[in-house]
Amino acid sequence: MAPSLPARLATLPPRRAALWGLALAVPIELITDLARFGLNLQATRDTGVLAHLTFGLRIHHGYLGLLLCMLAWLRPGLWRNLALVLGAALLTSDLAHHFAVLWPITGSPQFDLVYPQGP
Repeated sequence: MAPSLPARLATLPPRRAALWGLALAVPIELITDLARFGLNLQATRDTGVLAHLTFGLRIHHGYLGLLLCMLAWLRPGLWRNLALVLGAALLTSDLAHHFAVLWPITGSPQFDLVYPQGP
């Protein structure tokens, strides 16, 4: 019987786990692009109501990815590799979205660090 997915993930070398994260970034980015261009959603505009919860800072999913990549080294095995896969996926997707998709298409990377001030 083949080992389960968690068992296989726990034994991956960290570099391979990070590569799986890069592969996972592709469907995450496709979903992000569908939301942005298909549903006309814009994070800065459509999540502005959250500004008071984040002290005006825009929280990108890449920030969570970077945090997961850093936290990955605190636990070995499954938890490390799971954090690496998800962290690399979120970080790569966010960077690709802003700098390889939005910037060429809209002329701006729209990588806002803070929410714009309301009227």
